[in-house]
Amino acid sequence: MTKQKHFYLFRGLIREAEHWGDFPKDLQSANPGSKFTTIDIPGAGVFFKNPSPLSVKKMVDKMRVTYLENQNPDEEKVLIAISLGGMIAGQWLKDYPEDFHKAVLVNTSYGGYSKIFERIKPEALLYLLKVPTLKGRAKEAHILRLVSNHKNVFDKTLNLWEKIQKERPVSLPNTIRQLTAGGLFRIGNFIPKLPVLILAGTQDRMVSVNCSRAIAKRWNVPIIEHPTAGHDLTSDDPKWMIEKINSFVSAN
Repeated sequence: MTKQKHFYLFRGLIREAEHWGDFPKDLQSANPGSKFTTIDIPGAGVFFKNPSPLSVKKMVDKMRVTYLENQNPDEEKVLIAISLGGMIAGQWLKDYPEDFHKAVLVNTSYGGYSKIFERIKPEALLYLLKVPTLKGRAKEAHILRLVSNHKNVFDKTLNLWEKIQKERPVSLPNTIRQLTAGGLFRIGNFIPKLPVLILAGTQDRMVSVNCSRAIAKRWNVPIIEHPTAGHDLTSDDPKWMIEKINSFVSAN
């Protein structure tokens, strides 16, 4: 009998569960009988009033509390993580290798695998320096122009992101703490034993696609690149992502 699939989703820097938009429900619909759980990074989402840890390792330990509350040993657990969430996923697989059966990492980067100017492109860093001076819709539009390449989804995505910003704004201190944790992150010589798929946007203007390629090469795992999508692959082409995830999950 096939085990019930349970997808766990981690978002990225100063993002939260609702930033996934319709993706979790669409993924669930494409996998009848499956479940999904989104886990926010401390300092964002349901935890936006809490201080964000200064290390990825501490983020893992705090987020694992939610995992343990939702997991069932009889399920097939699939981890899907993007950007900073992908760093958290890497540390998680290292510290708790029995928690998940498969993992999909999207547009992420690891210190020691890639150079600092690949992990965040200099032009992207300069662009992001303006974010603290902006508020509300203008702030979210500024971020979205960097991470999304597909203009047809811009208005819908921006409306959602503006709503999130009003309801659960991430503080500047927590933004700095998350940036610090991500910048300092190193995973060492760890190689995961479970099946891993890397997905990346070739035209990512925030993080070089070479970072995803470096992880795939070091871990000897498959990588699939979207030729036009940017950093926020789930906003630019969620249907493509679900197709690649389902092919990967069903093949292993």
